[in-house]
Amino acid sequence: MNKKDIRELAAMMRESGLTVLDYSGDGMSLRMERAAGAPSAATNPTIAASEHREERIEDPGVPGLFTVRSPMVGVFYAAPGADKEPYVAVGDTVHSGDTLCIVEAMKIMNEIMVERDGVITEICAQNKQVVEYGQPLFRIDTSQE
Repeated sequence: MNKKDIRELAAMMRESGLTVLDYSGDGMSLRMERAAGAPSAATNPTIAASEHREERIEDPGVPGLFTVRSPMVGVFYAAPGADKEPYVAVGDTVHSGDTLCIVEAMKIMNEIMVERDGVITEICAQNKQVVEYGQPLFRIDTSQE
């Protein structure tokens, strides 16, 4: 691990609101701590991933439309690999538990799954795009449940 890697970890800590980071790998271990600043919406990306995936769009003219938001800062991947088909496309029907995409954070691949049945109406992120916490990733029509 070099200075650039450590700076990237520190930047990710700031962006995600983490105050402590423990890293072990490549025959070394690293612990980074920083003073808690202003409260962040995602102090623990693991909890955020499981608790804040979907959020209803505040648009009374579109009942049953839901937005799946990024639970963390990271890189959006639409497919499981460069030579693979995307997990979903606009118009696809999805079921609770289906994988929609991967968000890579600190070299960890986090599968983002849908919690409701519905139809994909919009994919809001581009493949390999850096996404922010809370950024819309997908819009899903659940009105035909």
